Amino acid sequence: MNFITNLDTELFLFLNGLHVDWLDPVMTFISGKITWAPFYLVLLFLVIKKYKRQSILILIGVVLLIVCSDQISSGIFKPIFERPRPCHNEAIKDLVYLPNGHCGGAYGFISSHACNTFALAVFITHILKRYYKKIAWVMFIWASLVAYSRIYMGVHYPGDVVVGAIVGMLVGFIISRIYDIIIQRKENISQ
Repeated sequence: MNFITNLDTELFLFLNGLHVDWLDPVMTFISGKITWAPFYLVLLFLVIKKYKRQSILILIGVVLLIVCSDQISSGIFKPIFERPRPCHNEAIKDLVYLPNGHCGGAYGFISSHACNTFALAVFITHILKRYYKKIAWVMFIWASLVAYSRIYMGVHYPGDVVVGAIVGMLVGFIISRIYDIIIQRKENISQ
């Protein structure tokens, strides 16, 4: 386990050390929660356009998905593992570059940003892929940018982000399956 932790730390220091001044505001913007409101509105528009009244069920799925992924990351993983964020790690905190000077909460394993964005990427891709062929590219590039921004911002190790993405994709897959089961049952009842 020590080898993995050391590798994660070295990889973090390398990636976090790749900062350039002009990218600081870009990554701060990408890492922001409110930043993506217009993107979410576009996704909402696409869902409503294709699914009409069934959109309500999809929106319930999105809410359930975000609540689950956020609670799993913040309410289960972080308190159980209590792994300090890189910017709170006494051994390396002087080496951590924080573009906006903000470090966040004490613990970082797993990244809630990565968990939430990858969960949403899987679910929205599942919902919209038959109508928009490139939606998976858009969703996973977006989720990857948000996840990487957390390393750039100095608040997560790569392992926090990778495990967060994996857990998020699992949550997205489970919610997608639940959605499919509900739709199948509704169709069986209406026949």
